[in-house]
Amino acid sequence: MSTINLELLTQDVCSIAQQTGAFLLAELGKVSTTQIEEKSLNSLVSYVDKTAEEKIVDGLKKLLPNAGFLTEEETVEQTNATYRWIIDPLDGTTNFLFGLPCFAVSIALEKEGELVLGVIYEPNKKECFYAWKGGGAWCNEQIIHCRKNRALKHSLLATGFPYYDYSKMEQYIKLFTILIQNCRGIRRWGSAAVDLAYVACGRYDGFFEYSLNSWDIAAGVIIIQEAGGIVTDFGGKNGALNSGEVVAGGIDFQKVLLEYVKAFMTPELKNDN
Repeated sequence: MSTINLELLTQDVCSIAQQTGAFLLAELGKVSTTQIEEKSLNSLVSYVDKTAEEKIVDGLKKLLPNAGFLTEEETVEQTNATYRWIIDPLDGTTNFLFGLPCFAVSIALEKEGELVLGVIYEPNKKECFYAWKGGGAWCNEQIIHCRKNRALKHSLLATGFPYYDYSKMEQYIKLFTILIQNCRGIRRWGSAAVDLAYVACGRYDGFFEYSLNSWDIAAGVIIIQEAGGIVTDFGGKNGALNSGEVVAGGIDFQKVLLEYVKAFMTPELKNDN
């Protein structure tokens, strides 16, 4: 495969994401209860997710015919290749099905395991967040950066709550309690992709959550990195995509948030450097 111009490729992926977002808006409010499936506990899906994914896959195959895919709805064979797309066609499905205007299309590209491109399109606000390796992070052609705040007491945070894995909820509620008492507030919007995009553009100082999937967060990870931020797992390592644990924020603030997360979620690691 010849050398890829990541900037031009990102523009094409943004177009695919925006077209898919337009489809999502056109279907908003049209899904009946009989058209909703429960894949597992509280994990909902409809024809909208599957059709949106098919649209994305068809578009991406034309851009990189030899690339593999990792997709939430598994509408395409999950093949291994040098390049692999990681796709969530509708992050925030429950919001979508209940008519709450916070959901997104999330598309990332990795090369031999390294993220090199990410696009998150939030159709309700018509905001397209995107980044490519070495190219900075952007929203609708304006460069974006994480906030430079270092103080928890001045911060606005975002989080989410697991919908099936409750094994760490006791520790998680304790963490939530101490954070809510020491920051400006904590928001729970129901879309990890949107939360990460909002960290990248400075609307949130930080984001933390566990029991996520790689397609929920892959695009957001590289967008935050290119916006000057950091994303780690709860142990402070570069393992968020595999573990589903995420602590994200600006380069200084993420370290502050991580110490709280370590103390409650991985107490055996809280004193590690």
